[in-house]
Amino acid sequence: MNKKIWTILFVVVAVVAAAYWYFGRADTLSGIDSSGSTAGYQTTTAERRDISSTVIATGVIRPQVGAEVRVGSRVSGILSELHVNIGDYVRAGQLLAVLDSTEFRARRNEAAAQLQAAIVERDYAELELNRASQMIEESVVTQAQFDAAQRAFDMAKAQVSLAAAALDAAEIQLGYTRISAPIGGVVASVSTQVGETVAASFASPTFVTIIDLDRLEVWAYVDETDIGRVEVGQQATFTVDTYMGTDFSGTVTAIQPAAEIVDNVVNYVTRIRIGPTDGKILRPEMTTTVNIHLESREGVLAVPNGAVRRDADGLYAYTPGSAGPERRAIRTGYRGSSFTEVLDGLAEGDLVIVGSVEVSN
Repeated sequence: MNKKIWTILFVVVAVVAAAYWYFGRADTLSGIDSSGSTAGYQTTTAERRDISSTVIATGVIRPQVGAEVRVGSRVSGILSELHVNIGDYVRAGQLLAVLDSTEFRARRNEAAAQLQAAIVERDYAELELNRASQMIEESVVTQAQFDAAQRAFDMAKAQVSLAAAALDAAEIQLGYTRISAPIGGVVASVSTQVGETVAASFASPTFVTIIDLDRLEVWAYVDETDIGRVEVGQQATFTVDTYMGTDFSGTVTAIQPAAEIVDNVVNYVTRIRIGPTDGKILRPEMTTTVNIHLESREGVLAVPNGAVRRDADGLYAYTPGSAGPERRAIRTGYRGSSFTEVLDGLAEGDLVIVGSVEVSN
């Protein structure tokens, strides 16, 4: 008797377990479990949200035009003084270096002496002209003699002007021996040392390079597939490896028309003016990851991009149904980085399936 009871109980348990497995698997394959929720598929809800799109690019920090200056010498000579080192901050007009000015002072003094001599000659010629003027009235000198005196005076005046110009040139050359900073900034490099001879016959040799760290910009290399959506005035954010977790802001100021091709990839340099850095120092040649923010939509009905599908019949989405995934034709609007605006075909709160779907024919 006990053996029959145990046999019956075993059969009943086996039948119940088989029924539970069968109906549970059938519900899963149909897309709905016994509680009415989606089973076997990842779903999300169509809801209203703000959506936006960005263009992602890599970039590098560069000085703006005029923010990096290579300071050189316009005259040749021996460097006698150097007042800055790499990393020093300098202000505009600050003395950076001095060349040996002995030769240039001698030239200036010589030009000054020649000017004095020319002035003496002019004054004497003026006296001669005045005498000739009085004597021609008394018919003591001829007209030719008077004209000669006039010519001598005019020549003497011209010599004074010529000597004055030579003195000005000598003063300018002497001034070139004192080299000052044309802009304020930080000294990035020093290429000449005290005692070295500078030869400026063909090109101005560089003494120091100054960079104004307050005038930097980002050069973002935007792929040719995205450049059509980028416009001047759009806002951007970027990060640098030095300050992980810090987003810096900026504004697109220019798009260079010429492409840069690297490894057969066509990119266009998009220049971005850097906004406030909150005391953090950015430096040239730092690499950046840039997000250029395109247009956005606020409070629109949207679903994840992965829920929107397309075939020859158009756009559609899958919604869970009692017999499995159901195809729902939809009309979309703006497509953001993660979500797509739905204009028709779905209502707020509708469930949609995200990811791969197996549909039986």
